[in-house]
Amino acid sequence: MFKNIYKSKKILLTGHTGFKGSWMTKWLLHLGANVIGISNKIPTNPSMFEILELEKSINHLTIDIRNYNDLKKIIEKEKPDFIFHLAAQAIVSTAFNDPLETISSNVMGTANLLEALRVLNHHCIAVIITSDKVYNNIEKIVGYKENDEIGGKDIYSGSKGSAELIIKSYYESFFKDNSSKVRLAVARAGNVIGGGDWAKDRVIVDAITSWSNNKIVEIRSPKATRPWQHVLEPLSGYLNLGMQLNKNKTLNGECFNFGPIEEDNKTVIELLNDLSIFWDTEVGNKKIIINENITFKEATLLKLNCEKSYKLLNWQCSLGYKETIKYISEWYLSYYKRNTDMNEITTNQIFDYQKIAKSKSLEWTA
Repeated sequence: MFKNIYKSKKILLTGHTGFKGSWMTKWLLHLGANVIGISNKIPTNPSMFEILELEKSINHLTIDIRNYNDLKKIIEKEKPDFIFHLAAQAIVSTAFNDPLETISSNVMGTANLLEALRVLNHHCIAVIITSDKVYNNIEKIVGYKENDEIGGKDIYSGSKGSAELIIKSYYESFFKDNSSKVRLAVARAGNVIGGGDWAKDRVIVDAITSWSNNKIVEIRSPKATRPWQHVLEPLSGYLNLGMQLNKNKTLNGECFNFGPIEEDNKTVIELLNDLSIFWDTEVGNKKIIINENITFKEATLLKLNCEKSYKLLNWQCSLGYKETIKYISEWYLSYYKRNTDMNEITTNQIFDYQKIAKSKSLEWTA
C-alpha cells in the first residue's frame, strides 16, 4: 500500500488522539510507520485512542500546538519525514460558544507548525488538513473547486479560511522555491463519519449514543445535505497526497478536495433513517424527533468537486453509501452490544477497505 513509502518512516501526526487521528494512527502502524503523535488532550470520553490503547504503540506526546517553542523543539528533535496536521478545534457549535479558543487553535496552531517547518533543516513532506467549510458557501448546486473563493460566515469556517491564507502566505514566502527542503499541500474534506467518533454535537454520535441507551435522538436541520464519507476515505486521500507530493514537486503548494460522488450526498434525516435500521431499541420505530430550536444557523447545502484529486492523484472514494452505513453500524454495535475486540474490528475494516480500493485499481493500493 502507498508503495511502502511510509514503512519505517517517521510520521508526525498532530491531533492523533481525536477521531480521525486515531484511525490515521492505526492505519499508519499497519503500514509500518514510526508514529509520533502530538495532542494537548484526550478530547472525548469514550475515546477511540484509549479503547485501542494506541499510546502503547507510538511516541505519544502531550503538548499544545499553540505553544510554538514546545512544537519547534519536537520537530527539530524528531526530524519527521512526513507531517500530517490534523489538530484543530473542529466543532462548529463550540466555535460559537468560544470563538477565541477556535481561532487560536486553528489559526495560530497552524501558523506555529508552518514557522517550525520554516526553520527546519531537514527534508519533510507536510499535508495540512483544513476543511470543506473554507469555501465561501453560497449553497450553489455545483460543487466547489479548489480555486473557488475562500470565505467563512461563521467562526469555525472563518478560522479555517484564515488558516488557509496563512498557509498560502508561508508557501509563497518560504516553501515555493525549489531550494526549500519542505514541500506542503492542503487537504480539504468534511462531514467525515465512522466508528469511534464521540465528538460533541455530531449527528451520528448523538444518534448512536441515544439509541445505545434506548433513547430517541433529537436532531436539527433534518434536510441539510452533506457529502458524507467514511473516515477511511479522506485518510486514504491524505496518505495518497503525501506519497505523491514526495515524488512530484509540482504538487507543492497545491490544494485538494476529498469527498464522495454526488449520488452519495444525503440529507441528515436520510442518513439517520438508514442507520436506525441496524438498531433495535425499546423506543420502537420512532427513534428520531426534530428539534426546531436551533441556536445557530448552519448551511443546508455543501458539495465538493473532487475532479482535481481524481485527475492528479488518481483518488476517489472506494465505499458506496450503503457500505459506509454498514461499516459505521458494525463498529458501534461491536462496541456497545457485542463485546468485540475493537482493535480487531478496526483492523478488519481497514484491511477490507484496502481490498475494495485495490479492486478499483487505485494507484495508492500498489
